[in-house]
Amino acid sequence: GQISAGAFSLADNVALVARISKPKLAGELFIAGKHGLRQLTHVNKEHFSRIKLGETEEIHYKSHDGLEIEGFITKPPSFNPAFRYPTLLLIHGGPISQYSYSFSFEAQLFAANGYVVVRSNPRGSSGYGRDFCFALYQGWGEKDYRDVLAAVDRAIELGYADPDRLGVGGFSYGGILTNYIITQTDRFKGAVSGAGSGLYTAMYGHDMWLRWYEEEFGLPWENRELWERLSPFNYVQNVTTPTLFACGEKDWNMPVQNSEQLYQALRRRGITTRLVVYPGEHHGGWTTAHEKDFLERRLAWYDQYVKGEASGKK
Repeated sequence: GQISAGAFSLADNVALVARISKPKLAGELFIAGKHGLRQLTHVNKEHFSRIKLGETEEIHYKSHDGLEIEGFITKPPSFNPAFRYPTLLLIHGGPISQYSYSFSFEAQLFAANGYVVVRSNPRGSSGYGRDFCFALYQGWGEKDYRDVLAAVDRAIELGYADPDRLGVGGFSYGGILTNYIITQTDRFKGAVSGAGSGLYTAMYGHDMWLRWYEEEFGLPWENRELWERLSPFNYVQNVTTPTLFACGEKDWNMPVQNSEQLYQALRRRGITTRLVVYPGEHHGGWTTAHEKDFLERRLAWYDQYVKGEASGKK
């Protein structure tokens, strides 16, 4: 079957040891030689023997302009095809990144709590060639927004997703696209934006991506129309989705001000929102306590606004 291979070591051009994972197997070491592939470590065997994992299905679908997109749907362990489930659209960072056949803790976590989880590799993702990556050039949100929504539509067509119970969320660029999505549609009952941004001119000179912004968007005082047109903040008057914002206090990749601006704008408009800033944290590598807290808050937010259940998390 399909696998995802990461770090590897080649010995005398005879045997290859690699970290391999699958949708239902967290990373383990395997050796590949003349006798095939053999698993060397079983770090999570005991733990996995005590839990049930959801099945992950690969999907292919066409976006609004006919572009073929690949994605993955993870179902609850007790999935019953006779029912439609509350569904979460998770968006990867990057945007040059991808979802793959690797084990996804967050997909399995949400699936274990009764959600169908949709993950898409929209235009701009890696793994599909240079042209596919550059198809997002100067089109953040505008070009990939409909790609990921088409993944949700596919889950609805398959009979898995309840169209009236949808949630969306992502981290880094996934947070950026989440911010754009909630300004364009009211389909989602709850959203979680992690380390995203909204007003792109506010990022200029403030985070670590100055040269990249200039290369793709041009100088903001010379190409203002593009900078303003792509910025989710400029459409904040359209937002109706309850949205949780979260970020690290010392994130120099996506500084906290990006989440603060959108949070304050939604508050001013009377939209349900919350901002959580994790002390001392950067763009990743958070402490276990903060990672756990963020996962719990995400789950509670979706339970309250997508499922409609009361939440005890404050």
